[in-house]
Amino acid sequence: MLDTLKIYNELKENLDPDVALKLAETFGRIYGELANTVTKTDFNELKASLQKLTEAQNRTEKRVEELAEAQKVTEKRLDSLTVKVEELAEAQKRTEKRVEELAEAQKVTEKRLDSLTVKVEELAEAQKRTEKRLDRLDKRVDNLQKEVGGISNTLGYSLENSSYKSLTKILPERFGIQIEKLYRRNIVYASGKFDEINIYGEGKKDDRKIFIVGESKAQFGVKDVTQFLKLLQRVKKHLQADVFALALAHQFHPKAEKALKERGIPYFWSYEVSNL
Repeated sequence: MLDTLKIYNELKENLDPDVALKLAETFGRIYGELANTVTKTDFNELKASLQKLTEAQNRTEKRVEELAEAQKVTEKRLDSLTVKVEELAEAQKRTEKRVEELAEAQKVTEKRLDSLTVKVEELAEAQKRTEKRLDRLDKRVDNLQKEVGGISNTLGYSLENSSYKSLTKILPERFGIQIEKLYRRNIVYASGKFDEINIYGEGKKDDRKIFIVGESKAQFGVKDVTQFLKLLQRVKKHLQADVFALALAHQFHPKAEKALKERGIPYFWSYEVSNL
């Protein structure tokens, strides 16, 4: 006789009690019906099949539990992903807002750039007008410089001409140089270049031949001293003789006076030679 209670107890360990009870009762009836027709071998096979069914059910429940755990993990990941998507959505909104702000700023910048472009074009036109005025001014300055240069040369030549006679008296008296006359001369070098000597003469001092080389300016500045010193170097190299240098001007710059004194070059103001 089939022990229904034993079967029930075995089944409820793995199945729901109600389900286990129903199965146990069902197996009891089946057993009763088949008791006279089912062999022990058949019953054992049936019991083995039931065991396999039970094991399959256990595996199914285990798989269901695993899937349930996996579902929980999936739901957690989904929740996390949902939060992330929401955060990205918010970030996208902020980005879109920022893009709109930049677009507005770009419009403002373009307006300023357009305004600046117009201003630059106006400045370019003003620059052209200024350059034209500067060109005209340069021409006027060039003409003025030529006129001033001409006046300066005229004053210089006038000063030189009036000084020749006076210097022929001053040189013997102050410096012991015997000189017959002074004049203007060009000294031409082997290269073809030349220097105009404002005050030039040939004389003697202590029975030695000496050349007089003088520079005459309406106004004698520091640059004039520098240029005169360079001229003296060229002349001395060309003449290969003693040179007596002197300077003559209506006005000497204080620094020019100092430079001439330091180099031992005599200099004369126009009033010193005009009344002799």
